[in-house]
Amino acid sequence: MSTAKKDYKKITTKSLIDMKAQGEKISMLTAYDFTMAKIVDSAGIDVILVGDSASNVMAGHETTLPITLDQMIYHASSVVRGADRALVVVDLPFGSYQSDPREALRSAIRIMKESGGHAVKLEGGKEIKDSIKKILNAGIPVMGHLGLTPQSIYKFGTYTVRAKEEQEALKLIEDAKLLEKLGCFSLVLEKIPAKLAQQIAESISIPVIGIGAGSGVDGQVLVIHDMLGMNNEFSPRFLRRYMNLYEGMTSAISQYVEDVKSKDFPNEKEQY
Repeated sequence: MSTAKKDYKKITTKSLIDMKAQGEKISMLTAYDFTMAKIVDSAGIDVILVGDSASNVMAGHETTLPITLDQMIYHASSVVRGADRALVVVDLPFGSYQSDPREALRSAIRIMKESGGHAVKLEGGKEIKDSIKKILNAGIPVMGHLGLTPQSIYKFGTYTVRAKEEQEALKLIEDAKLLEKLGCFSLVLEKIPAKLAQQIAESISIPVIGIGAGSGVDGQVLVIHDMLGMNNEFSPRFLRRYMNLYEGMTSAISQYVEDVKSKDFPNEKEQY
């Protein structure tokens, strides 16, 4: 049997399910603007997540809670214009889906219509099943998110690893199977023990994307600012930095300042 990797011209929700079935790992990164999305997409990423982490890395908030639906639509529409191949998944922000399934549907419809995104992502399991069902019944693809759910940070009180205790682990397994049963096309597991994450990935048919959930899942996601080293203040165990852009960018900008001050820039070749 051939083990050649299929060349997907356009990634869809079905592509991800096929990848899991074929044992091909799924790559996923965040992006929040046109230029970054274009770069990430051209590099061959499978999924671009327009994450509510924009609240942190783009707006400077301490948590993901302050970002609004309008702001998420703005970021998502910018990303969609820069992505040709990748599947674009958009986070539903805090307060736009938790309490009322009808409000959840309205929020999801706005994202799909106004941004052109391909799917939405929601945090939670059984407690938001009615919202998920409502969105899925409208034909909108849903990615789940379990484990550490940053929108619930004030309930947890900490960003520590989740589901280390048996009761929480059992609920996590139940919620993962519920999300699959409801019709979610994939699931993010954040900051849970690697063995538990692998157990869940092997027990459901939909792809499981991990962040701080070990290598036994079906794919990985990181925040682009973290993996490129633009953010030098965040260093969790699960993060691998592929560049140190913070150092490179500050050095380049400092050099520019020096060249302007010394009248070295622009030189004769750099003017008309």
